Amino acid sequence: MKLYYSPGACSMASHIVLNELSLKCDLEQVSLKEHKTKSGDDFYKINPKGYVPAMSLDNGQVLTEGAAILQYIADQKPESQMIPKFGTFERYRCQEWLTFISSEIHKNYSPFFNPQTPEQTKMNLKSTLSKRFQYVADHLKTNPFLMGNQFTVADAYLFTVLSWSQGMQIDLTPYPALMGYVERIKNRPAVMDTLKKEGLVK
Repeated sequence: MKLYYSPGACSMASHIVLNELSLKCDLEQVSLKEHKTKSGDDFYKINPKGYVPAMSLDNGQVLTEGAAILQYIADQKPESQMIPKFGTFERYRCQEWLTFISSEIHKNYSPFFNPQTPEQTKMNLKSTLSKRFQYVADHLKTNPFLMGNQFTVADAYLFTVLSWSQGMQIDLTPYPALMGYVERIKNRPAVMDTLKKEGLVK
């Protein structure tokens, strides 16, 4: 397997899960500005969508979209419970979280990466995000992780997108449960190792 990633991007969630499971996987950094891999390959030839993550599998296929890749990785070690077993209701609940993070949180962060986004649009997005944050924070007041007591792929994804907040001037301090959650996950050995490997912390 090979994971195509960009430091700190949404691909970091997949990197975290790989480390949590101690799975062997090659890593190839991608410049999202030039759409080139670190080795000089045209990334569009690997993933025509042009963004990370993408995962090259041992059977020659390339899998894209973070939520799909996260589930694929977790299913390589089902005994880890990094995602509930296929066919259980808990599996659908975890997919519910993955979808919510993707459509309601991740996508509302995306315009902040574009310097052309108007300030009024950013203000509107912050208002929308505040409602999403409150929903998640209320859940985390009585649950250490999104799926209860078990760290799962959904937590790797949520942590990744929340980690963008400081750089985007998005304030999480009104949500102590979210702040505690981010710090708790950051201190997991596999997460800290990922942050170091991506050059985000020393």
